[in-house]
Amino acid sequence: MKILFKPKPRSPADLVSHTRDLLAFAVSTSDHRTSKRDDEKMTELCKNVRHLKLILYGNGDAEPFPEACSQLTQEFFREDTLRPLIMCLPMLDLEARKDASQIVANLQRQQVQSRLIALDYLEANLDVIDMLVEGFENEDLALHYSGMLKECVRHQELLTRHRSTVSEYLAKNYGWFFTEYNTRLLEKGSYITKRQAAKLLGDVLMDRSNFSVMMRYVSSKDNLRIMMNLLREPTKNIKLEAFYIFKLFVAKENKPQDIVAILVANRSKIIRLLANLKLEKEDEGFEADKYAVLKEIECLTSPNQDENITPDA
Repeated sequence: MKILFKPKPRSPADLVSHTRDLLAFAVSTSDHRTSKRDDEKMTELCKNVRHLKLILYGNGDAEPFPEACSQLTQEFFREDTLRPLIMCLPMLDLEARKDASQIVANLQRQQVQSRLIALDYLEANLDVIDMLVEGFENEDLALHYSGMLKECVRHQELLTRHRSTVSEYLAKNYGWFFTEYNTRLLEKGSYITKRQAAKLLGDVLMDRSNFSVMMRYVSSKDNLRIMMNLLREPTKNIKLEAFYIFKLFVAKENKPQDIVAILVANRSKIIRLLANLKLEKEDEGFEADKYAVLKEIECLTSPNQDENITPDA
């Protein structure tokens, strides 16, 4: 006998709940999944992930429905579905991995009653950030993990409110952290990514609790090269954020000789770039900073090296 009625579609909250159950199954059987039923559950999980993405992003025929997005977001963080979704990423098929990465990214921007509840969740579950960082060790999934991590660290509060924790972490993980931050966000990122990453970096470096990290950052000619390239960006907003960091290199006393060499060799270029850098409204503080930077660069003496700005590839 044919089925006359289709089953009622799950609500967004029910879909998240069911997905959470499937994720729990995937975690518990990750080392011994052999039966046909196991494979069916994993197929169902991948389908659920696809449906969750469609709710958040909509499809070619319809835009996402705000109320559905709100319900999905609340349920996702109410019972901690984000963590198992990230844990199960290696177990999903290729398309479901992409969908899962996009879900994590989208949830960072979803507001419930005018609040980003993803921020509250991440502040209470900082180990999730550690999970994303550890994901870089899997070369096949590094791109997915980097995309999710990039979206999570858009929440400036995670690096500017937890000052002592962040200061200690940056000091211990300086090398790999800033290598990844510079390469993935400041050099290869989109306009939005570069702008937000530069702004966040400036806030972190200028926080007193990160003084030692700042001094180390502005002693690197590679970091200086990145800031000088950002000063050459076509968009003014990125130039401005780069300037606030660039002035830290110039203001540092007892600059390393390679830093001085680059500043002297590129003196005319820097003067030209900064002369054209202006705010929409006149700002005496900004103009004073710019004047101080230019004055300092003009007074520098060449240490007999000839280094130029390395252009972007």
